[in-house]
Amino acid sequence: MDILPIPVLAAALAVAAAVPLLVWALFARPSASATQARRNLSRDLDLGVAAGPGARSAPGSAVVLALTPAGTVARLNRLAGIAGRPAAWPVARLIAAKLVLAAVAAAFGLLLAGSRPSPLLWLMAVAVTAVAYFLPELMLYSRGQERKDAIGLELADTLDQMTIAVEAGLGFEAAMARAGQNGKGPLAAELVRTLQDIAVGQPRRDAYLALAERTGVPDLARFIRAVVQADAYGVSIADVLRTQAQEMRLKRRQRAEEKAMQIPVKVIFPLILCILPTLFIVLLGPAVMDMVAAFRD
Repeated sequence: MDILPIPVLAAALAVAAAVPLLVWALFARPSASATQARRNLSRDLDLGVAAGPGARSAPGSAVVLALTPAGTVARLNRLAGIAGRPAAWPVARLIAAKLVLAAVAAAFGLLLAGSRPSPLLWLMAVAVTAVAYFLPELMLYSRGQERKDAIGLELADTLDQMTIAVEAGLGFEAAMARAGQNGKGPLAAELVRTLQDIAVGQPRRDAYLALAERTGVPDLARFIRAVVQADAYGVSIADVLRTQAQEMRLKRRQRAEEKAMQIPVKVIFPLILCILPTLFIVLLGPAVMDMVAAFRD
């Protein structure tokens, strides 16, 4: 039996080792946790980049950002942060959508007002153009408000979970990680983002304050300030969590009672404008018709 030469054997071994590596390189994908961490950490680095793996800047994003006033960019950036920075709507795309919608609305308004010139049509064209320009911003603001409400509703239950975890012997960050893993809402995602910021070297105090600034929820900001003060003065974090959880539950109950008390006031206007006129027509209509017929006779 002939023995293969050493160079041929080495080449065969190299090919045999390269084939699995090639298959792994072609079909391997990053884990979900790594993808989420990369998306969270790169979310605020480039305003024109959609957060996501493999995302690249749009061709005209730099031009759009350069031609837009800094105040508008800062306002949209703040609203996008409160709304959770939707991956499909970076700031550059929002600005482009505002300009395109305003241009389309202005063109249709000019065509309509030019065909039948009148002050009312010109006023309507200007109003529609203004609404089209601010429409993406209003939608982003609405999404941010919904996200803030969801975080406010989840805060009390999340603090209860963290209180139980801390009293069971876990540290504050471990309790935060457990709450972030068990939760599914925007608050859990923000807790995971905060832990990732701490893991890459950001100071704890800065990471906590960034969490309060990103969400824009007053109750969460108050809790963060209490945690920062407890960390600075050496107060027991379990006592802080217990106190804050009780306060958040009380505030949630008070907000529910406030909304329940507002229901009768909100019902008055539909009742007066829609229900009562119809009821009067149905009840008094036949009597009025009989009275009119009697006076005619």
